[in-house]
Amino acid sequence: MEQPPLFPASPTDDPVSRRLLQLRRQLAYHNRCYYELDRPEISDAEYDALFRELQALERQRPDLLTPDSPTQRVGGQPLERFLQVRHSLPMLSLENALEEGAILEFEQRTRTFLALPERHVITYQCEPKMDGLAVELIYRDGLLVQAATRGDGEVGEEVTANLRTVRNVPLRLQGDGVPALLEVRGEVYLPLAAFQRLNAQREEEGEPAFANPRNAAAGSIRQLDPRVAARRPLAMVCYGVGLLEGAPMQATSQSELMAQLAAWGLPVSDRQRRVAGIEQARQYYRDLLAERDGLPYEIDGAVLKVDDLRLQRELGEKSRSPRWAVACKFPPRQTETVLEDILLSVGRTGVITPVAVLAPVELAGVTVSRATLHNWDEIDRKDVRIGDRVLVERAGDVIPAVVKVLTERRSGGERPAPPPSYCPACGAPTARLAGEVALRCLGGLACPPQLTRAIIHFASRDAMDIEGLGSKYIEQLLSLGLVKDLADLYRLTGDDFGQFERMGEKLAANLLNAISASKERDLGRFIFALGIRHVGGRTARILAERFGSIDQLQQATVEALTSIRDVGPTVAASIVAFFANPVNQAVVRRLLEAGVAPAVEAKKIGGRLSGKTFVFTGTLQHVTRDAAKALVEGEGGNVTGSVSKKTDYLVAGSEAGSKLDKGRTLGVTILSEDAFSRLFDRGGV
Repeated sequence: MEQPPLFPASPTDDPVSRRLLQLRRQLAYHNRCYYELDRPEISDAEYDALFRELQALERQRPDLLTPDSPTQRVGGQPLERFLQVRHSLPMLSLENALEEGAILEFEQRTRTFLALPERHVITYQCEPKMDGLAVELIYRDGLLVQAATRGDGEVGEEVTANLRTVRNVPLRLQGDGVPALLEVRGEVYLPLAAFQRLNAQREEEGEPAFANPRNAAAGSIRQLDPRVAARRPLAMVCYGVGLLEGAPMQATSQSELMAQLAAWGLPVSDRQRRVAGIEQARQYYRDLLAERDGLPYEIDGAVLKVDDLRLQRELGEKSRSPRWAVACKFPPRQTETVLEDILLSVGRTGVITPVAVLAPVELAGVTVSRATLHNWDEIDRKDVRIGDRVLVERAGDVIPAVVKVLTERRSGGERPAPPPSYCPACGAPTARLAGEVALRCLGGLACPPQLTRAIIHFASRDAMDIEGLGSKYIEQLLSLGLVKDLADLYRLTGDDFGQFERMGEKLAANLLNAISASKERDLGRFIFALGIRHVGGRTARILAERFGSIDQLQQATVEALTSIRDVGPTVAASIVAFFANPVNQAVVRRLLEAGVAPAVEAKKIGGRLSGKTFVFTGTLQHVTRDAAKALVEGEGGNVTGSVSKKTDYLVAGSEAGSKLDKGRTLGVTILSEDAFSRLFDRGGV
């Protein structure tokens, strides 16, 4: 496929400018291949390499940065509030046809209004009714300048920063005849696979799950922090146009208009169809209903539009909806069954999720016997009891969920299911942590469902760095019953590994040597390896420097912890709770008894840089970041990742980015790499 000219030609022979233009065109082309055509032509690694090169060049030449660059899709700074936007033309809602027979009524109303004879065949443009959030994009001279939600149809909220993160939304239109002004309407949605991953992640983190993909998409677009939207793989499909100025109107039909939008690089439905007559339109509805289960996104009906734009204008609008279109809704995907029991599922982070055991029932072509109940707040809100007759639907067309209890059908024998006081997997107490809706097992490192994740993290490169001990081997250790907690790793023998499939003596010896070598990792790595919630690698190193031993850290109070720079109340409470848990205490004790002896490299107190905070930005030519950091910390200084008023020195290497601008704004002392090196040559600052 030929690469389209997505960016204006370079006005200069400057080689950097030419390379920037080339990279932007390449990345925009490959974005379209991946997100719109589902035909990637390069690997993720190759794409990332091109993207990093573009970022580096734009940092080097900020004067050449353009708002349509692929690098500008990433989320910006959080907003304080959304601004109100009045649409140039109202974004009308569609009239609903709630059964197939209503399609015929729509046809008859259309004929009557237009005074068309029965022999005249009306052509319709048909498309899926996406279940997402309606938005409007505004392009001026081909450049995306504003995006807004539908709101009440007259006034919406500006969400430009969030829509820029949607990968299949072009930042600049392509092709010929791009209008001076284009207002295009469409639907932002979350693909089903992404919806499932997002809900699984939220439940594991103790957050409430989204009820359906539409809520997830709307919740993502209406985030004040666009970085949240950037992390979610949203997509958009365009279905119509508001104002269009500064270009001859070539399209005479809705289907031609959609083809023109696609030619400009805007995403349109791949399942739209132009049909002749209402019977073909009804068949489209039936075909789409049959196809619904296999689609990668949620739809809740079909939209029928009179294809001829001249007839659309003649039909006009009613007070809130156009006369030339109708939304033919699909029947709800719900069915009735009996909730026979409630099982408890323990996730890898200790979150306990109630799962409904159902009398098996057919639902949208699938036999359903399990459904999520999310959490006990939901159980209380819906008043769910064992033995209830319930209404079940496939939320997002995939995940069965109990949506309603038929309380009027109760016999009196139903019984409630209170939240468990003890974990069903390990018997440890349960609790709901502050600010969370989820119930968690407090079994920590001894709870089997949590153990796989805990060992994988413990052995990872940034933690104890047990080379070669990947998830495949860890799962075998657990399935064979050779490891029941972290400390058991250090009691493994060659005979234990001999039980593995395809495990030779040399490989077993290498694994045992790697496990043994990890006994002497530094204290910061050991603290990080324990997997304490909210404690990352940097915080673990700070804790190691402050307390000097794991024994001292275990005895630390919230007050002592919050007195440390960069340790807030949430982190402090998590640390205290972790070490207050007798199970975790026992695992730590067993690790030490097994020979794990974390080394402590004490931070130099009272050094030449004591109390000074450094930030590094850009690329250092003569020393690595880690080595530079070690120099600062060896003289009692601190190294942080972000610039603030508390930053004393900002060390700027080549290709320094936004941190340099912020440092200048805040009046931070900026050092070149040479000036940084001289701090240590001359013995002070």
